[in-house]
Amino acid sequence: MRNIRLRLAYDGTGYVGWQVQPNGPSVQAAVEQAIQRLTGNPTRVMAAGRTDSGVHAIGQVANFSTGSKIPCPNIQSGLQHFLPDDIVVVSVDEVDASFHATYSATAKWYRYVIHNTSPSHPFLKCYAWQYEASLDVSAMHEAAQVLVGTHDFRAFETQFPNRASSVRTIHRLDVARHDQFSTWALSPRADEPATDDGAFVWIDVAADGFLYNMVRAIAGTLVQVGRLRLDVDDVTALLTGGSRSDAGETAPACGLYLLQVDYDQTPPVATS
Repeated sequence: MRNIRLRLAYDGTGYVGWQVQPNGPSVQAAVEQAIQRLTGNPTRVMAAGRTDSGVHAIGQVANFSTGSKIPCPNIQSGLQHFLPDDIVVVSVDEVDASFHATYSATAKWYRYVIHNTSPSHPFLKCYAWQYEASLDVSAMHEAAQVLVGTHDFRAFETQFPNRASSVRTIHRLDVARHDQFSTWALSPRADEPATDDGAFVWIDVAADGFLYNMVRAIAGTLVQVGRLRLDVDDVTALLTGGSRSDAGETAPACGLYLLQVDYDQTPPVATS
């Protein structure tokens, strides 16, 4: 059996999320159906992150096992033929049998996008949180640094507890204004220059893992800091004994993007 790795980009607007659900179409179901139509065999697909309803991805990683001998370039073009236009196969390669998109991941990078200007933009309602009130982005970035490191993030988890542990390690959490919405690039950069008066606020967070709705809860909390309703001490208190009700709202799903998933070097298997 071959182990095939996919990198996927998708517009999550019309889906109930990555995972197969009984209440609507999922990205996972669409990908699995495309693989079955291409190879002739039903296949289960594993993904790095189970993005929620309305959440988008630029760098979702998935893998599946197959006995098919179709070359990787043909898998890419063949799957794209059977997939809807809002799901794109960015790359395909064959990897070692030990690779697992979920369990082999070492870190994930998400970006939350706020369109912070007035009036709102009619074309962005599904792709950014349109927030017209003024935000102090410097205060947001300062408070965000409190969350960097290893902490118990239960105050940022919806319906705690969802996992055995709510301890996670955030490697980077940056808040800055930008002129453009280059989140749409299929190869996102971590060093894009910020501006003082850009209309887009990016919240970039990279961590070893995330709890349910954790990024959206962080975004909602930092917006309250930007409105000067919370400060650094309040965010610190959330880590030392706060509950979900003490933190900010869960930001809308439309502004969240899975940009990249990191792995230890996995030697690709030579393809035919």
